[in-house]
Amino acid sequence: MNFVKELEWRGMINNIMPGTDEQLNREMTSAYVGIDPTADSLHIGHLVGIMMLKHFQRAGHRPIALIGGATGMIGDPSMKSQERVLIDEPTLRHNQECIRRQLAKFLDFDSDAPNHAILVNNYDWMKNYSFLQFIRDIGKHITVNYMMAKDSVKKRLAANADHGMSFTEFSYQLLQGYDFLHLYRAEGCKLQMGGSDQWGNITTGTELIRRMDGGEAYAITCPLITKADGTKFGKTEGGNVWLDPKRTSPYKFYQFWVNVSDADAAKYIKIFTDLTQDDIAALEQQQAADPGQRPLQKRLAKEITTMVHSAQDYETAVEASQILFSNKANDILHKIDEATLLSVFEGVPQFEVSRDRLSAGIPAIQLLTDEAAVFSSKGEMRKMTQGGGVSINKEKLTDPNATIDASHLLNGKYILAQRGKKNYYLLIAK
Repeated sequence: MNFVKELEWRGMINNIMPGTDEQLNREMTSAYVGIDPTADSLHIGHLVGIMMLKHFQRAGHRPIALIGGATGMIGDPSMKSQERVLIDEPTLRHNQECIRRQLAKFLDFDSDAPNHAILVNNYDWMKNYSFLQFIRDIGKHITVNYMMAKDSVKKRLAANADHGMSFTEFSYQLLQGYDFLHLYRAEGCKLQMGGSDQWGNITTGTELIRRMDGGEAYAITCPLITKADGTKFGKTEGGNVWLDPKRTSPYKFYQFWVNVSDADAAKYIKIFTDLTQDDIAALEQQQAADPGQRPLQKRLAKEITTMVHSAQDYETAVEASQILFSNKANDILHKIDEATLLSVFEGVPQFEVSRDRLSAGIPAIQLLTDEAAVFSSKGEMRKMTQGGGVSINKEKLTDPNATIDASHLLNGKYILAQRGKKNYYLLIAK
């Protein structure tokens, strides 16, 4: 597998330094991607860089994931309108460990293969490096003119003419450049990869390696991913789509991918999966023949949900997606876990009901009027029940006086009431 050609057909190359492909064809090469450790989970915005490392390892090369413990304490000015909040070392270490566990879903860290991945943290080589030593060793090799010419610096200064840019942020590209130099020396790393906004920072590193060690180093950047409508990829109304199931449930994660537009699905399936060019071409043909079946979205959601979470989480997400329409919805409701249930019915009205009353058994008409105001009156509830418009846990209620008890509780805690086709209510036993 030729790594550069693989990235090219997947639409994952924005810039590539001359000689990169020749270097990769010459020998097994080490490459790194930097990861911001300001949260204890990666989000889908990180996935492009991670997939670059995954493809890199598949091509027989050695991936290095660099946790930016030192640079994360400063904040990269690229594409940012203001400085970020700084974090302390204990938080960084916690975040690093969480991120490593997530990366292990994509990269082989633990085998004895010569190209097994490694994880490094730049805080480990920066924490004892004094300021005076750093500017003597590194600062003298890169001119201010060179640094000011970088797009990230120029854009930031233009956008913040009133407030300027702190020296802390201005120094960021020197620190990232030194990371590349350090990994070049310590790990024989000759390639750095990242988003297109990182080109200036990466080339500062290649310049340091050339000037200080007379070495050759290379760079590849990928395009910044956007949606077909031009809006930012990875953001929803609820914020980031996280890889940690506690932050974004597997169901909501699956829903994000299965609901992307046709144009985005055709682009994302190349970037975010391992599927071959032939596999994707076949899916594109199916999509063209019958767009309503959404084969691209379904396969994209399957591949990435399984990779990030598990095959079981994917199956659960698919089943949960069928709750609103399936004639087996009652069975599904009793199988899914609490987090998935709450994700599916996020935002529906909730009522607390007495667990003791439920344990003793309570007529449905009383439960849905006196205990929980699903209906404004008992007459309204009787009339809708007679018309087949009331369900408990997706099973139609035929008798308004039917007894509802603890056996109806989902996950030992919830009852799902439905009024009409689209009005759902979650009753929570307390």
